[in-house]
Amino acid sequence: MNILISFAVGLIFGLGLIVSGMSDPAKVLAFLDLAGRWDPSLMMVMAGAIGLGFFAFRFGRLRKTSLLGRPMQIPTLRNIDKRLVAGSALFGIGWGIAGICPGPALVLVGSGASKGVIFTLALIAGMSLFELTLKQHRQ
Repeated sequence: MNILISFAVGLIFGLGLIVSGMSDPAKVLAFLDLAGRWDPSLMMVMAGAIGLGFFAFRFGRLRKTSLLGRPMQIPTLRNIDKRLVAGSALFGIGWGIAGICPGPALVLVGSGASKGVIFTLALIAGMSLFELTLKQHRQ
């Protein structure tokens, strides 16, 4: 049942990205182009997501289990450290260069777009490199 619901949520998320145009790297890059033909529509999508997330997390904090009966796993860490800042900077740089982040990349992969495939392969390589580095630091 969880797999079916996960699939449905992912499908709805993907459709939302397509309908809002956020799976199009050119639209994202237009949002980041403040000196050129700036497109504020991504800001509206972000505002909607933040608003929905705000209420979802407030509701979630009041519960011990999810609507599916699974334990709630709400993040508790609040510290800002070097790893968080470095990871955020790398994410932002990659997003600014490519106009793609992980969710839209999967939509692009599903549509057969080569940009999405290349981005996703680079994402997997970066995550693998991070895990390898993390293992070396633990030894």
